[in-house]
Amino acid sequence: MKRIIATFIAVVMMIGGVFLFLDNRGASQADAQSPSGKLRIVTTNSILEDMVHNIGQDHIELYSIVQRGTDPHEYEPRPTDVSQATEADIIFHNGLNLETGGSGWFSKLVSTAHKEFDQEVFAASAGVTAQHLTTNVNEEDPHAWLDLANGIKYVQTMTKVMKEKDPKNATYYQLNADKYIAQLQKLHNTAQSQFLDIPEKQRLLVTSEGAFKYFAKAYHVTPAYIWEINTEAQGTPEQMKSVLAKIDNSDVQSLFVETSVSPKSMNKVAKETGLKIYSKIFTDSLAKEGTTGDTYYSMMKWNLEKIHAGLTSQTD
Repeated sequence: MKRIIATFIAVVMMIGGVFLFLDNRGASQADAQSPSGKLRIVTTNSILEDMVHNIGQDHIELYSIVQRGTDPHEYEPRPTDVSQATEADIIFHNGLNLETGGSGWFSKLVSTAHKEFDQEVFAASAGVTAQHLTTNVNEEDPHAWLDLANGIKYVQTMTKVMKEKDPKNATYYQLNADKYIAQLQKLHNTAQSQFLDIPEKQRLLVTSEGAFKYFAKAYHVTPAYIWEINTEAQGTPEQMKSVLAKIDNSDVQSLFVETSVSPKSMNKVAKETGLKIYSKIFTDSLAKEGTTGDTYYSMMKWNLEKIHAGLTSQTD
């Protein structure tokens, strides 16, 4: 009898211990903020990271998954990425099929980190009118941030989420966002008429990836590219033939290559056409910290200036 009672007590204690463990685990997950009291935010790339930094500044703890200079279309998360995502109060991703297309690495990361979309995980592009790929009209083009008006919508969306998650600092976030948006809006307003002094047949923006549809629509240039998105085959004979035909039917003066892709295919286009590669430009990643293009504002300013100069064959 004593053995039965002892066994019963042991089972009760074991069950109680399990529930205590689960309660403590739940409490630790419910305790959203870090020991410093700051909101923990994870972003999927350096562009979103910079936007969030401008909103939150020293009131947040911030981590970016995809490092600068790395293509976010295809990515293999590291253990540190999983750890940071697990501890995050908010995870911001671009959306529009950028991180969830291809290998689906981001969806796997969210699942592993035990996070939920629209609870802790939010698309910065919410509210943006999506453009679609020409090779697959059902697939959204993710590069919306290359239109500054969309970049402003990203900032507004992320500010709203941050204010809801951290209401005590809501006024601080909003004031920072308003100041930042004013800077972006001024650059956008200037850019909208910046290219209209160039003859239309000369306004062909030739890049490796077809990332500039949003940019082209906003700033009155025509996009041409070798491949449409970085998850595709790159530099195939069919792709080369198509872009060369567009160049031949235009008065374009220069070519451009993105910082996050190999220049190999564009070098072939340059050789075939006799056109020069005028400059590197930014698409999926900011520049290395401390260099030109290391913020969203400066990357867009660089792109606008270099593309305009290249299309008019101006020299530095």
